Amino acid sequence: MVACACQSAHKPVAQKTPPPPSANQQKEASASNPGSVAAQPAAPNQEKDTAAQIPAAEQPAPPPAPPAPDKVGDLVAQAESLYQAGLADYHAGKTNDARQNFDRALNSLLESNLDIRSDDRLEKEFDRIVQGVNEVYPGGTSGETETAQESQQKSEPAPIDELNGIAPSADAKTRAKAEEEIKNTHSDLPLMMTDEVAGYISYFSGHGRGVFVRALARSGRYREMMLPILKNEGVPQDLIYLAQAESGFHPLAVSRVGARGIWQFMASRGRGYGLHHNMWVDDRQDPEKSTRAAARHLKELYQQFGDWYLAMAAYDSGPGTVQAAVKRTGYADFWELYHRNVLPKETKNYVPIILAVTIMAKNPSQYGLDDVVMEKPAQYDTVTIDYPVDLRLVAETVNSTVSDLQDLNPSLLRMTTPREGKFDLHLPIGTKDQYQTAIAAIPTDMRLWWRYHTVHSGDTLASLAREYHTTVKSISEKNHLDGAELETDAKLIIPVAPGKHPTSDTATYARRITRYKVHKGDTVESVAENFGISAQQLRRWNGIRGSSLAGRRVLALHLPISPSAHEAEVASSRSRAKKTTPKRKPDTETASAKAPATKSSEVERLNTDKSEVAVVHHKVKTGETLYSIANAYRTTVAALKRDNRNIAVIRPGMILNVPVAR
Repeated sequence: MVACACQSAHKPVAQKTPPPPSANQQKEASASNPGSVAAQPAAPNQEKDTAAQIPAAEQPAPPPAPPAPDKVGDLVAQAESLYQAGLADYHAGKTNDARQNFDRALNSLLESNLDIRSDDRLEKEFDRIVQGVNEVYPGGTSGETETAQESQQKSEPAPIDELNGIAPSADAKTRAKAEEEIKNTHSDLPLMMTDEVAGYISYFSGHGRGVFVRALARSGRYREMMLPILKNEGVPQDLIYLAQAESGFHPLAVSRVGARGIWQFMASRGRGYGLHHNMWVDDRQDPEKSTRAAARHLKELYQQFGDWYLAMAAYDSGPGTVQAAVKRTGYADFWELYHRNVLPKETKNYVPIILAVTIMAKNPSQYGLDDVVMEKPAQYDTVTIDYPVDLRLVAETVNSTVSDLQDLNPSLLRMTTPREGKFDLHLPIGTKDQYQTAIAAIPTDMRLWWRYHTVHSGDTLASLAREYHTTVKSISEKNHLDGAELETDAKLIIPVAPGKHPTSDTATYARRITRYKVHKGDTVESVAENFGISAQQLRRWNGIRGSSLAGRRVLALHLPISPSAHEAEVASSRSRAKKTTPKRKPDTETASAKAPATKSSEVERLNTDKSEVAVVHHKVKTGETLYSIANAYRTTVAALKRDNRNIAVIRPGMILNVPVAR
C-alpha cells in the first residue's frame, strides 16, 4: 500500500489507491520482505512515481519489525502473575488456593528449559518468590509441616561447610609458637606445622573461637564412648578431632549436600558400613554406630593409601579423587598434592583444619582453653523394643520430656519409633523398669495413640475427654474408675482413638527452600536419598514425573528435620563467599547406581558471587540483636538471616556472616 506524503509548503499530492493485493501477492511480499508487518507490492511503476514526488528526507520509514520473542520476560511475567494471585488469595483467606498459586509460580520457573542462573531477571524473580513464600508459609507450601504438638528439632550446620570456605593466614609468631608446641605434643596422628595449619590455629583463636569452644565442650558428651571404639578398630584415637571439625560433635549436623551426623556420612557410603536409614531412623545420626563405621572406613582408606593425611583427604572427597591425584602426579604425599593444586579446594583445607583442631585441643593451656566446661557423658538405659511407640507416651511413662528423649535417641527422624523391626530405645538412666511397667498397661497396637495424663488441680473427666478427643466412659473404663473424683498427681491412661490427634507420621521440613544444583548422573531417587527425603516429595516440590533429571539445572527442596522443643530450626544451606568446585565420589553401591555427590560437593544458593560484595565474620556480643548488627553494617535483618541459615535467635559467641559492600 502506497502512503501519502505532505511537503512543508505544498498541498498533498493526490495518489490513486491501488486495488487490494491478492492472496498470492501477499505471500510473495512476505517472502521478499520478511521484516515487514504488512508488506504489499505497489502497482507497476507506481512506487517509482511516488518516490519521485516525495523528497527522500520525508519518505515514510518502513513499518517497524516485530519485537523478538522475550522468553525470559514472558516467563517472569507468568511467575509474577501467579505469585500475586497467591498473595491475593492468602489475604482473602483462601489458603488452599494461595498454596496452589505459590507452587505454580515456583514450578513455572523450575520446570522451564531456562537455567535460572542464565538471566538476572529469572534469578531475582525466583529469589523474590522464594523469600515471599517463606515469609507467608514458614514451613513451605507442601502442607507437610509440623503440627501444633510437634515443635522442631534443634539442628546445627556442619562446621566444615563454613571452614572450607575460608583461607585464613597466620603471622610468623603464631607459627613459631605452634611449632614449639608440636615438639611436646603426644599424638598418635602425625602432626606437621605449615602456614595453612597455623592459619587455622589463628582463626580458631580469634573469629572462630566460639565454634571451636562449643565443639570442644560438646566432645565431653561422647569421648568416653568414642575413644575405645577408635582404639578397638585399630585407628589413631586422635581421629576424634576429625569429628570435631566435621560436625562439632552434633549428631544432627547436616551438610549442604545431605551428609549427616557426627561423622558426616553420605547415604550410600554409610550403607557400605552398616548405617541404614528409612523414614523412621537414620543410623548416620547414631553416635555409637556412626563412630564404629567411621573408624572402619578410615582404616580401609589408610590401608589403601598408607598415609593418614591421604586417608583423611579421601574421607572428605572420596578415594577415587585422591587416587586420581596420586596417579596424575606420581606423588602419594598430601602436601605435594596440595602444592600442585590437584585436589579440590575443600579437601586441601580439610587436613590443615583437622591438624589445627588437634594441636589446640591437646594444648588447652597454651590456647586459653582450660576454662572450657566439658559436657558430661550421656548416660542412659536401653530397652530393645519391637513395636512402634510415640515418644510423647514414652516421656509420660518415665516423667521426662520429649526433648530429652530425642537427645538420647538422635537417630529417630519422627516422633515415633519404627513401625517394623527392632529398635534400641534409650531412656533416662534408672527408668527402664518404670517404663516397662507403665507401657505394659497400653495395648501394643495403641502405643502410637494412647497417652498417660498426670492429673492437675481442676482436671475433670469431662475436661480430659474434650482435651484428648475421647469420651468420659472410655477414660473411666480403662482406669477402672468408680466415680468422677480425680486424685491430684494420679496418672491416668487416656484411650485416644486412632486419627483423633496429630501424629508425626508426616515428615517435618525446614522452613527455608534449599536449591540443589543438579550434577551429571543424578536421579530423583539419588538426590532424595542423599537429603533424606522421599522421592515422591521431591517430585511434588519440583513438578517432576519419573526418575530422570535430564534437562534440569536446579531442584528446590526443604531439608528434613525432626521435631524437638523450644528451638528454631536453622536451614542447612549457607551462602558462601566463593563458589566451590563440585566433587563426586566415584565408587558406587551397585553396578547400576550412579556416583552420588560427596559431602564436599556443592548445593548452590545461586546467589551471584559479585565482586563488589565481601563477607565479614561478626562475633555476636552480649546485648546485640539482629537489628543492631544489621544497622552497624548498613545491611538488613533479612540479608543477615539469608546468609546465616535463616537464623531466628542469636547468642553471644555466635559467628555471623555479614555481607558488606566493598
